[in-house]
Amino acid sequence: MVAVRVLVIEDNDDLRFAVVTALRGDGLAVDEVADLPAADQALFITEYDCAVFDRMLPSGDALDYVQDLRRTGRTVPVLFLTARDHVTDRVAGFAAGGDDYLVKPFAEPELVARVRSLCRRARSASPPVHRLADLEIDTARRQVRRDGVLLWLTGKEFALLEVLATRADQAVPRAELIEKCWDEMAEPSSNVVDVLVSQLRRKLGDPPLIHTVRGVGYRLAGTGTGR
Repeated sequence: MVAVRVLVIEDNDDLRFAVVTALRGDGLAVDEVADLPAADQALFITEYDCAVFDRMLPSGDALDYVQDLRRTGRTVPVLFLTARDHVTDRVAGFAAGGDDYLVKPFAEPELVARVRSLCRRARSASPPVHRLADLEIDTARRQVRRDGVLLWLTGKEFALLEVLATRADQAVPRAELIEKCWDEMAEPSSNVVDVLVSQLRRKLGDPPLIHTVRGVGYRLAGTGTGR
């Protein structure tokens, strides 16, 4: 899979910081906004694996917004965070199209586990294994093998390799790799992609599978120009 990407909508600065920090600490790519108009814009521009909504926001009730979201056919999994703990509130959240409901205060590990669960559910239809030449990328187990040998990759290395694998034999721009593998804190002008590709090449070994497309980015291919 590409980096798991989550949108957090929370107007309380301290709580938003805590939620975002916990999710990023577990290796997720997280974008954050404070109100529904900003959430609407983010969801229009970016495809998320999960959205974490504070239920009551100054700009409105997120329950109504999610209900409208479902009416338009948007299927992004939604986790509601709320201080409203009555059974009828939880039922209303699910009826509006929410996928999970977590009452404040909550334990951060539980939040991370629930978000991870929703993200896995959203990606369950993804191809479990990508193969190219003697390279095998198992997205379900998050394992990579070359010529049958298991390789150890970091989360970011795995995410970048999978993006390239889903677009095998195509040039993938650096900006797209940053968009899909990092959150909004990354600087598109930085050399983070080049550094990560260099690390990946060393781990994948020879003959090289990741090729530089000058002026564009990189492509994953069994044959082609050199590094």
